[in-house]
Amino acid sequence: SEEILNQLLDGLEADGVFTHLGIEDILQRNQTRANKARATIDEVRMKGQRASRLMIKRLHLIDPTLSNQLGLSSDSSGPGETHSSLKLLLQPLLSL
Repeated sequence: SEEILNQLLDGLEADGVFTHLGIEDILQRNQTRANKARATIDEVRMKGQRASRLMIKRLHLIDPTLSNQLGLSSDSSGPGETHSSLKLLLQPLLSL
């Protein structure tokens, strides 16, 4: 939902993954919720493993049910594991 996405973006800003301007850029460049979510995931993936792990942990805190349905683990430790988790997160968004 839009609310979950906004909470996720706010959390990632608090974690130092995004600046306020970075978030505004994502929101302005993308009109639909699905595109905003895709852009967020793409930007986080480009920022590396730390950012990816923080996003997964934030999503798990915000919506544990969704996180579990997507098969995301909040304690992913290996680079391959985090990358795979983000791919899983992206799959349902591609069908929106």
